[in-house]
Amino acid sequence: MGGAFLATAVLARLGGRIGLPTIPLFILAGILLGPHTPGVVLVSDPHDLEMLSALGLVLLLFYLGLEFHLDDLKAGGRKMMLAGSAYLALNVGAGLAFGFALGWGTSEALVLAGVIGISSSAIVTKVLVDLGRLGNSETRPILGIIVVDDIFLALYLAALQPILSGADSPAAALMDGGKAFGFLLLLALAARFGTRVVGRLIDTRDDELLVISFLGAAVFVAGVSDWFGVADAIGAFMVGLMLGSTTSGERIRKLVHPLRDAFGAIFFFAFGLSIDPGDLPVVLWPVLAAVAVTVLMNVASGLITARLHRFDTLQAANISTTLLARGEFALILATMAAGAGLDDRLSPFIAGYVLILAVLAPLAVGRSYWLARILPGRSGGGEGGTGGPAALTPDGTAAAVPDRR
Repeated sequence: MGGAFLATAVLARLGGRIGLPTIPLFILAGILLGPHTPGVVLVSDPHDLEMLSALGLVLLLFYLGLEFHLDDLKAGGRKMMLAGSAYLALNVGAGLAFGFALGWGTSEALVLAGVIGISSSAIVTKVLVDLGRLGNSETRPILGIIVVDDIFLALYLAALQPILSGADSPAAALMDGGKAFGFLLLLALAARFGTRVVGRLIDTRDDELLVISFLGAAVFVAGVSDWFGVADAIGAFMVGLMLGSTTSGERIRKLVHPLRDAFGAIFFFAFGLSIDPGDLPVVLWPVLAAVAVTVLMNVASGLITARLHRFDTLQAANISTTLLARGEFALILATMAAGAGLDDRLSPFIAGYVLILAVLAPLAVGRSYWLARILPGRSGGGEGGTGGPAALTPDGTAAAVPDRR
């Protein structure tokens, strides 16, 4: 574990000198020091870091919940649902069509629909934090789409499980889906009406007790969520949503930072451990085709979201590129597919596809102004923008420029 932390730190420092984002470097460290590449092997079995990796994902989504206020949900509820539904329709629909076009089988097509259709909450969160974009006006709809995606994710997993396991009982599938939806509803009600009670229970002047309390709450609810068939990260997100609105919310945000950064790095390192570079050439062309489809669908959904919120082209480009990454959900589906004995090409396909997008997405987000130059629409003055002419800056934000007319 010490070697994993040091390896990710060294690679991230080297990459930072040439302007590379940290996420693909953390993944690269896992690939280079894992069991599938020659040389030093720090971790021979990726499952050895499974619990730490899960904790990293939980903390990333917990932090996302802290930043996503209930007022934002209530204010943008209708637009959030429209944008999230458009994103899912385009990406999941394209993924399903792509899966059938490959001709690997119906179950395989359903798996690919989920892999191609759902963005990575962990990578999106890390990118927004690294680039300091949590305060941007387009971040609200980005997080809204992530929430809609993750709710769909929970229901999709519950529906897909009996199909992959060969169960022939629709009643069992409906029961699993109903259980997951019921627990999601319970969490939503707790976040909406239980904030005051939760705030009183967790409030303390002692930072040590506060850290233990919020960490215990996040991990416990994540575990219970998993038992109910809801993604564990969603449970952590809902806890963050509740605690972020309490009087302790600002202190929690500061205290969780080092935990989020440390265990988030382990999550991406563990992801790299699971990738075998030797399997990738077999599925290279399908992977590249899937990446192209994903880019096109994300640009289309970004434009739709921008139109809904009256955003400019730079904000549309920020939305499109930020949601491009695929990650933890795809890995879950790869594991399910392997356990169900589906086509052997699925695992290397998913690994290659996720790796390329995990590297491409953070790079694209930092250079979204390139995409903005070719998108149709307004080039400045969108909702929440500067209100005047805008220049595209290298960090992907709109900088006001004086009107010289």
